[in-house]
Amino acid sequence: MTDLFLVAGVAVENTAYHFDKLYDYVIPTDSADLAKVGCRVMISFGRGSLRQGMIMSLHKTDDITGLKKINELLDKEPVLSEELLLLARSMKERCYCTFFEACAAMLPPGLSLKVTYSYTITDIADETSPKLSDTEKQIITYLRTRKVPVRQDRLLKTLGLSEDSVLVKMTKNGLLSRTEAVKKRLQDITVKMVRLVNDDVDVNISPRQSDVINILRAAGSVSRKEICYFTGVSTAVIDTLVKKGICEYFDEEPPKITESENIISDKENIVLTPQQEKAYNSLIGKYESGKASVSLLYGITGSGKTSVFMKLIDRANADGKGVICMVPEIALTPQLLAKFKARYGNNVAVFHSGLSLSKRLEEWKRVKNGEANIAVGTRSAIFAPMENIGLIVIDEEQEYTYKSSSVPRFHARDLAKIRCSYNNCLLLLSSATPSVESYYYAQQGRYSLETLTSRYGKAKLPYVITVDMNLEQQQGNMSNYSSVLLEAIDDNLEHGHQSIILLNRRGHNTFVSCRQCREVVSCPNCSISLTYHSANNRLMCHYCGYSIPAPNECPYCHSPKLRYSGSGTQRAEQEIQEIFPSAKILRLDTDSTMQKFAYEKKLSAFQNGEYDIMLGTQMVAKGLDFPNVTLVGVLSADQMMHNYDYRSYERTFSLLTQVVGRSGRGGIEGRAIIQTFEPENPIIELAAAQDYNEFFKNEIRLRRSMLYPPFADICVIAFIGTDQQKTKNASEFFTKSLTDLAKTSYSEQPLRVLGPSPAMVSKINNKFRYRLIIKFKNNKRFREMLSILLTDFGKNRTYSDITAYADIDPDNII
Repeated sequence: MTDLFLVAGVAVENTAYHFDKLYDYVIPTDSADLAKVGCRVMISFGRGSLRQGMIMSLHKTDDITGLKKINELLDKEPVLSEELLLLARSMKERCYCTFFEACAAMLPPGLSLKVTYSYTITDIADETSPKLSDTEKQIITYLRTRKVPVRQDRLLKTLGLSEDSVLVKMTKNGLLSRTEAVKKRLQDITVKMVRLVNDDVDVNISPRQSDVINILRAAGSVSRKEICYFTGVSTAVIDTLVKKGICEYFDEEPPKITESENIISDKENIVLTPQQEKAYNSLIGKYESGKASVSLLYGITGSGKTSVFMKLIDRANADGKGVICMVPEIALTPQLLAKFKARYGNNVAVFHSGLSLSKRLEEWKRVKNGEANIAVGTRSAIFAPMENIGLIVIDEEQEYTYKSSSVPRFHARDLAKIRCSYNNCLLLLSSATPSVESYYYAQQGRYSLETLTSRYGKAKLPYVITVDMNLEQQQGNMSNYSSVLLEAIDDNLEHGHQSIILLNRRGHNTFVSCRQCREVVSCPNCSISLTYHSANNRLMCHYCGYSIPAPNECPYCHSPKLRYSGSGTQRAEQEIQEIFPSAKILRLDTDSTMQKFAYEKKLSAFQNGEYDIMLGTQMVAKGLDFPNVTLVGVLSADQMMHNYDYRSYERTFSLLTQVVGRSGRGGIEGRAIIQTFEPENPIIELAAAQDYNEFFKNEIRLRRSMLYPPFADICVIAFIGTDQQKTKNASEFFTKSLTDLAKTSYSEQPLRVLGPSPAMVSKINNKFRYRLIIKFKNNKRFREMLSILLTDFGKNRTYSDITAYADIDPDNII
């Protein structure tokens, strides 16, 4: 009888999309009983490099000719369940990623492994050999001076090499010996700090190094990231000072999102209003049906949507079923976590990037081992290794943070539907401003719809005033603040109430131009203007981080006639502080929350009444509940609408509605003041009236006429390269391939192809960007066609240095 061998179909890390597949490896006889689908392995791949893999399938065969054996079985039990492996296959098909990229996204970072290589020279290595290249001689000479093996990354950096091909070649020829080490990536996140150790500085200091020393003298210890922001130097400047013994690095562990030690248990029955009760009863019927379904809970701001879905969670928890509750990144505050902990205790596991790597691994294990049945977190919570899911909730479902902008490019809502289908359970979408697609599906009956039209308890919607800034300027007021808003802020300060001000643009001035030559000061690495930041008195690029000191003259014609135009949060903060010098003002934007968890700490301080006014970007607009906030002001409301993306109206309406809804959530009636140069714009008027239904009617007509979602799907094919002409040629080549393939083999597919054309920001960090927009119907045949195109393009050596990827229904199509 012929012996049968156990063979695993393995998803391999670091494969390119065009050659990604399941590779067959033989399971060693002594591991045959332990190897299971969902276990990780170490394998030798390609030219002998050690890589991590995931067993996706197992089968037996009597012919193992040409197959390698698995080097090591890493797990005694599967780390991914059958359900999650099926989800990975679906992600491979729908997100155009590799098998392993899909699997890796599901695992906590603390569980992943890192393979490092180290090199030494062998006895036959001879740097005098005429057969060697100059680079090979240089490598041998360098390694001969080292007493211990040198890590690959350090060797490449020291010798100025960009990749390891020469090292691989020399190893193959017996000139080098390579050792491999596999380590767990479980080092907790720390902040790299810098401090002075020698203040007696000699004269051999460059001006840029002097800037770093001066800021350290003034502040003591500063994070490396903040030094780069305030001085504009690169990390190499700081590294040089450390080598000279003037400064030193040290690691500081940032404050973590922790559970409050004083959480008071709150397991009282949730009391609902008649309107909430009606919505709950309808949803509980869907939950009890045992069928996969999607429901939309639409309610105005402050209507008590959270109470409805928490009562649903109570029921699922009592039934012993798993629950996943997702919130946008910005809304996952310690207060929300405390609310869940108070109600469900240790049955809650948190999935959030704020946790240390070891804590994230611990929370993942608690869910996997059945010790926690409720997973609360951001979009990564959709991968919670939970069995028997009974309910998935996506709060503020319209938020773009649920869409991943990096590989794998998934939307948590789409994956939630797949998991609900597998578990035959309810997916609940909740929002005061649902995405146009979700509300349309609810109108069409694909989703069930539950509506809450009144605020909970005594709270009422705020009184909204729209201020015409054209009239303000005609009266000589050229500041960011209208007289109406200033009077309201003054009144709030007098009565001890808090105010929130939204300006969705960071920095001090948005651009600097020359009155003489009309040029705008732009980033040399990106096709975008530089923004003036008063905090560090520099012009900065918000894309690549490039910065220069604020100039006194035009860099093009050297004229001193520079104009600083536009306003950001830093200028708005300066103005309001000058008008109300005694007011305590908190600014919230990415510049003021640079340190990890600064956002959470600042919000907590505002909630505790330590600040009178909170001013910021969209960070201040959503998911916040402060009973003492009775005034919201919106600056430059119209600038958000004039974006080239088809969602600009939707996002403007949502942002305005959400921020207006922060006012008057306690027992005191609130006010909201929207400043605009377009007071009669229907988006402004509808947001002021909090009239989502009328907004939806107008928007859906526009979407239908322009063939935008939900009437078609959008696919953006992006092309990125350092050579502009070659990148353009690549995009045109792909477009022709698409046209030819669609005509010959997929003629039944309805397609509208726009482009290719340069992206709106056509160059970022010296890489040129082109994009192709496809309107299509997202079915299996289209996905098959696109996969063929991406695979063939990846194999085309002419464009091997051009990156191409597909993004389905991206957050931004420009």
